[in-house]
Amino acid sequence: MTIEELDQIAESVRTENAKFDHEINVCMGTGCLSQHSDKLRDALTQAVTDSGKRAMVRRTGCMGLCAAGPLVLVDPEETLYQHVKAENAEAVIGSLGGAPIASLQCDLREHFDQQVHVVLENSGQIDPEKIDDYIARDGYRALLTAVNDMTPNGVIHQITASGLRGRGGGGYPTGLKWGTVAKASGDMKYVICNGDEGDPGAFMDRSVLESDPQRVIEGMAIAAYAVGASKGYIYVRAEYPLAVARLTNALRDARRRGLLGNNIGNTSFNFDVEIRLGAGAFVCGEETALIASIEGKRGTPKPRPPYPAVSGLWGRPTLINNVETFANIAPIIRKGGKWFASMGSARSKGTKVFALTGKITNTGLVEVPMGITLREIIEVIGGGVPDGHTFKAVQTGGPSGGCLPAEMLDIGVSYDALVAVGSIMGSGGMIVMDDTSCMVNVARFFIEFCMTESCGKCIPCRAGTAQMHTLLTRICEGHGTLADLELLVELCATVKETSLCGLGQTAPNPVLSTLRYFKNEYIEHIVHKRCPAGVCNIAGAVEKVNAPAEVLA
Repeated sequence: MTIEELDQIAESVRTENAKFDHEINVCMGTGCLSQHSDKLRDALTQAVTDSGKRAMVRRTGCMGLCAAGPLVLVDPEETLYQHVKAENAEAVIGSLGGAPIASLQCDLREHFDQQVHVVLENSGQIDPEKIDDYIARDGYRALLTAVNDMTPNGVIHQITASGLRGRGGGGYPTGLKWGTVAKASGDMKYVICNGDEGDPGAFMDRSVLESDPQRVIEGMAIAAYAVGASKGYIYVRAEYPLAVARLTNALRDARRRGLLGNNIGNTSFNFDVEIRLGAGAFVCGEETALIASIEGKRGTPKPRPPYPAVSGLWGRPTLINNVETFANIAPIIRKGGKWFASMGSARSKGTKVFALTGKITNTGLVEVPMGITLREIIEVIGGGVPDGHTFKAVQTGGPSGGCLPAEMLDIGVSYDALVAVGSIMGSGGMIVMDDTSCMVNVARFFIEFCMTESCGKCIPCRAGTAQMHTLLTRICEGHGTLADLELLVELCATVKETSLCGLGQTAPNPVLSTLRYFKNEYIEHIVHKRCPAGVCNIAGAVEKVNAPAEVLA
């Protein structure tokens, strides 16, 4: 395959598409499929046949606004319809060329205008099961440019110049990691895509894999060329069957087109990828546990060093990045590192995909430039808190993140800014809570998650999270004491500082952040035996505690 051949395929797709007056794009991500968008597509296809109109019905990946699904985008009119059902198909096709159907039209300009799509630029625009659709939108041009016209060091230089940091949560500089693997000695190196997405409320990676699998594969291939690897693995949860099916299809098509396998781009570069299914253990998102799982061992972490960049899969130098990181690579190579670095904040470049969930109007995926404020994401793009309730907190970074109050809504979202206020970026989960949420109960929920997902290898994580859960339960049930609160704080520090891997090291974050910003709710439970939100059942625990003034302050 050459760039000239890519151009021929792209031209062929455009010529074929030009035969139609209208393109009907139907979201067939997991969210819309759960609302029977497959039946909707069949009905639209039949309606087109019956009408005799020159319209193409296309299956696409997630369009982002999951709360309004199933979504249908009609081009070239750029009309977006929401909550479309199969029985609306004839009306939708009948309206082509005329006025849109007002009752179905979704006009959330602020939701879309504030976003900048880099990772999601093809989502909702291409059929994720047709490689030619991807090629028609500059797919694999970056890979062939890299292997034909750039040195491996040149590729790493562009990634370094972009300022891209790992989107899996750690925020480690991607170019620095790639450079370390490239310099590591060894005749065999590996590239691993971490698709083990286990955060409650997070579905960014799943959507990218479902919507644009070729983009991830291309990013992995470019990385392999840069670091000198010839074999790759995509580690994805078995509970993502649609993502696995589309990845499997995408890998087969890439091999058929000569974009994976031997002599890629008519060069000596060889690279191929296999899928490995995870069983759903949260700890396998940690890279040494993930490597152990691929090797067929129990997924538990190892002390570092040595780091995987030096001794990873089967003891060989291994590059691990997550799905979103690899999805950023192709546009960086096509447009240059400076282009990517021109977006975002000083130390957090580019864009970030977030999964907005919880008590928010516009549930779904959004991609925004780094540095945008939490308020813009939640109140403008997310549409704010529904049903007349008021915003109480937003939890960022998944179960290892923190809960931030309304006073923090004006901070710019970046890796460093979130850490400074007691939270983390994580992989991009963002859960909004309103005045009906009890923050002590929220802290208990996340600690329970970490406790049950702990692999048990190290005592601080195994026993510490269990003890923290016991204390939080006592407080939620109205049996907690001020001494319990002091012990809880001590445990948080111990677990945070002595756990083996990131799971235990960050598990106390929800507790610490709720203590930092919502300590009054802990005091209400302990001293006044009352849950301000009315969530916790503390009936029977009526004996009040006389608290010293400094605790109540």
